[in-house]
Amino acid sequence: MMRELYTQVIMDHYQRPRNRGELENPDLKEHLLNPLCGDEVTVYARFEDGKVAEATFTGRGCSISQASASMMTGRLVGKSREEAASEIEWFKRAMTGEEQFSEADDLAALKGVIKYPSRIKCATLPWTAFQEGLEKL
Repeated sequence: MMRELYTQVIMDHYQRPRNRGELENPDLKEHLLNPLCGDEVTVYARFEDGKVAEATFTGRGCSISQASASMMTGRLVGKSREEAASEIEWFKRAMTGEEQFSEADDLAALKGVIKYPSRIKCATLPWTAFQEGLEKL
């Protein structure tokens, strides 16, 4: 039952991605490719008053990487650089089982990926790209 719900959440974000598209004159732009599977993502962000005012992504790949990017962009808007960095760290720990997902959170749909270690990189790809972009700011 829960697995079906999670699959629906992932497919919804994959088929109707939130915040998909290039951002004009971004403060942050980072491209990452997973050479093992061919997934690629570019994340963009614009900051205002030290907070993420807008976050978008482009890319192609499996439903997991693209749904994760969609969820991530929505999650990071309104966060300061420090909050965004700590949110990314939390998510990456959650994807290794070190942190727990809240069942009320769309991100919980990705927790099934933990059972498939080769797919964890798919889920974390956009988050890692954003993290690398933050480190260059």
